[in-house]
Amino acid sequence: MKSNTFLMALIAPVWLLCAAGAHAQTTAHANIVNAAGEKIGTATFSQSPNGVQINVEVSQLPPGTHGIHIHAVGKCEGPGFTTAGGHFNPANKKHGKDNPAGPHNGDLLNLTVGSDGRASANLLDANVSLNSGANSLFQPGGTAIVIHAGPDDYKTDPSGNSGARIACGVIEK
Repeated sequence: MKSNTFLMALIAPVWLLCAAGAHAQTTAHANIVNAAGEKIGTATFSQSPNGVQINVEVSQLPPGTHGIHIHAVGKCEGPGFTTAGGHFNPANKKHGKDNPAGPHNGDLLNLTVGSDGRASANLLDANVSLNSGANSLFQPGGTAIVIHAGPDDYKTDPSGNSGARIACGVIEK
């Protein structure tokens, strides 16, 4: 019986560490609001082996192509959403997938909004994580997802010439 107690004393800390790791944050969400603070959509975030999968569902936006990025501050105060700070960029790179010195960690592909003002997108960001570390979306001060007025050209620093910020959502566990 004593050997079982000794064995359990050795195994218990290992089991607790494994169990804690199994509960790492693997999902997140953001309620996306417009400049008036009205909810116009959601974004869900799921950890995958290749990065973070982001599903965006929005409405009431101008039709066309819009830049969409993860920003470095979890604050969405309208109407301009400048409180969300710059793009999430812990790797200290330049903006855009087509920039030889890029991309920012928070750079995403453009969002296409239909004539009805709705958009649905499934995006992958290979440069962020929902786990701990420098690339985690759960930094002190948080992070946000921001939709811009125009398309991202994928190369011009700091924001791809994507224009004003027209919608924003704080990323939360």
